[in-house]
Amino acid sequence: MLWSKFFIPTIKETPIGTEAISHQLSLRAGLVHMLSAGVYCYLPLGLRVLKRVENIIREEMDAADGLEVWLTHIQPKELWEETGRWQYYGRELLRIKDRKDTEFCFAP
Repeated sequence: MLWSKFFIPTIKETPIGTEAISHQLSLRAGLVHMLSAGVYCYLPLGLRVLKRVENIIREEMDAADGLEVWLTHIQPKELWEETGRWQYYGRELLRIKDRKDTEFCFAP
């Protein structure tokens, strides 16, 4: 693929509502797109960067005989109640119920 045909929507202005320099630069460089507060979409260039970083970490973990795990994003309420975090997090914790009314949350 030609670099001139690659989708990289850069912007010159500093995005409104951004404080951290890394946040500003990621948005300006076209790595990510802010969908809403705290919700981002990886754009093609940002996804390439993310995958390269993952591969570097994976290579280093393999060299150190480390093991990779893939943990679930949805966790049962019971895990959070054991540590008292179900109430501690309050409204910021995104909670859902399945069709059996069992409560879960999206792990932060």
